[in-house]
Amino acid sequence: MIDRFTDGLLTPAETSSYLQIPHSTLHSWLTGKAAGAPLVHRVVPARAGQPTVPFVAVAEAYVLRSLRDLGLRMSEIRKAAEAVRAAFDTPYGLVSKRIATDGVDIFVERGLGSDLRRARDGQAPVHEVVAGCLRYLAWDAGDDFPSSLQLRQYPDAVPVVIDPRFGHGLPVIEANRVPVKALTDLWEAGESVEGIAYEYEMEPEQVDALCRTVVRPAA
Repeated sequence: MIDRFTDGLLTPAETSSYLQIPHSTLHSWLTGKAAGAPLVHRVVPARAGQPTVPFVAVAEAYVLRSLRDLGLRMSEIRKAAEAVRAAFDTPYGLVSKRIATDGVDIFVERGLGSDLRRARDGQAPVHEVVAGCLRYLAWDAGDDFPSSLQLRQYPDAVPVVIDPRFGHGLPVIEANRVPVKALTDLWEAGESVEGIAYEYEMEPEQVDALCRTVVRPAA
């Protein structure tokens, strides 16, 4: 069983890729601090080349990326992190289960300030946007810290997650825990959508939407 806090799950490069965060930005978060703790935690690997980003840090980076998407400066992101960590009395406050409830108010009222009344699209209040981003984190009953993270770049019809219990850190399809790469490798090798769907008990429309989402950016 992989420990979400102490076992490295991904390398920084993998984390940057899966969360669509510039590598330089992630590096600054791994080395920066807020409330006396790293903005994004990392672990010391047992051997060189092993993953240094535990799952809890993947979730932290996702939350910070969501704040960054609102157009926040680093000073504002750090302020938000400090406010939440102080309120929840944990260095992992950014991904505490409480973040999905009263934590949103802390972000908006104490962390983000009154100048960000609306999200970047000018339509939704920033409170609703932050709450919407946090819905991609999932917590098991009775657990204060997340068990999985849905990757929002994939179609909602085929939720894809990073779950430390499955796939060794690879993005997996939430419904059947099959690594996304298993499907896309078959698709790129010329296997039909119908054949892949039959193999993994999925709908052809789901396979097509998923494979096109993954392969198109690389084309």
